[in-house]
Amino acid sequence: MNAKQRSARASKMSKKWLGLRSRLWPEVEADDLWSRKKHDGFTTVPRTMPYVLRIMDDLADKGKPVSNVYLSLWCRAFDESMLEVRSMEQLAFESGFSGQRAVSTWKQRMRKLEELRFISSKAGASGEFNFVLIYNPHKIIGDLQEASIQEGKLTALYARALEVGASDLTSED
Repeated sequence: MNAKQRSARASKMSKKWLGLRSRLWPEVEADDLWSRKKHDGFTTVPRTMPYVLRIMDDLADKGKPVSNVYLSLWCRAFDESMLEVRSMEQLAFESGFSGQRAVSTWKQRMRKLEELRFISSKAGASGEFNFVLIYNPHKIIGDLQEASIQEGKLTALYARALEVGASDLTSED
């Protein structure tokens, strides 16, 4: 499918969903909803992200989930898949950590994400995680599929990827 065909299909789907939404919720105005086309402060998230996050947590140490840290990083990255960490305290908070050990817990989870190869970091003026590169999670999971990923979750991820047209789950793609 070329870009023009994708655009036409997206426009058709948008009209379909807008029509259904106005039928189901006639009282709702467009201003009552958040739109990435009208508001700043958005990021693109793969439709498979819920599956990716669950698999990440399975790959992490038991009782030490990494998905909230990853999602916080993802929400700060731009299209270059990179971000600058200016405040570890703020990222720790966003990731759900508080108290005296918030930053050290966040750093532990960052190291685990790096060990699993979902991210790479470089030290700088703000500390050991000053700059962070976020790799394509589909590629990493494709590379790790022989690891201890539960078969049911991997199958669910593949099924969802097929459903949304994501074809980047294996290292051969």
